[in-house]
Order: sequence, then structure tokens, then C-alpha cells
Amino acid sequence: QVQLVESGGGSVQAGGSLRLSCAASGYTGDVFCMGWARQAPGKEREVVATICRDSSTSYADSVNGRFTISQDNAMATLSLQMNSLKFEDTAMYYCAAKRSRPYSYKPRDYNYWGQGTQVTVSS
Repeated sequence: QVQLVESGGGSVQAGGSLRLSCAASGYTGDVFCMGWARQAPGKEREVVATICRDSSTSYADSVNGRFTISQDNAMATLSLQMNSLKFEDTAMYYCAAKRSRPYSYKPRDYNYWGQGTQVTVSS
């Protein structure tokens, strides 16, 4: 089992930046890829950024060029640097991990989830 705990959410004005972190504990040896997903009220959860053990990354079009995902310490720490934030980035953000390759934008492909951290962007 892997436990994921997010931190770093908060409120920011449009155009500002936030950095989210995720600490993984337990057995992370079988985690091959991790990702950040978000869910706004009334909307489906969507994966916006992924990273795998080989450090390959992938981003949803909605955040590409503004968000940067990174990991260190063998998938024990995951980060998401969010710049040029927009009102539509407002959501609960979740850290997630999957036991298999390749990366995925489908939430159902992820095996472990954190409890989430709220990001609110005011226009």
C-alpha cells in the first residue's frame, strides 16, 4: 500500500503561482508513474500532469506551458509548480500513483489517491 498526502494549496489571484507537494509513504517500489488530477464542483476528475520513473512528463493542453510536474527521491516526493494561474484552475487537486506503465490521463488507471488540497484562483 502507498499513502499520499498533498500540501501547498491555497488562494491566489489570477496570474499568480502556487506549488503543490505530495509525500508518498509505504511501499513505493511498484509505483511507475504518478500524476496530479483536479476536480472542480460539478465536473469530472481530470488528470492534468503525469511523470514516470524515467522522468518523462506529460501535460493536458489546459495546463501545458504553465504547470511543471517533478519528482525526486524515487517517487517519494511529487511536486506541481503552477504559474500564470487562471480562474478556471480552481479545483481540488489530488496526487495519484499507478503501478504500471505508461502514463495515463484516465483517473481509473491510478491505484492510489491522496485526500486532495484545495486551490482557489480569484479573478
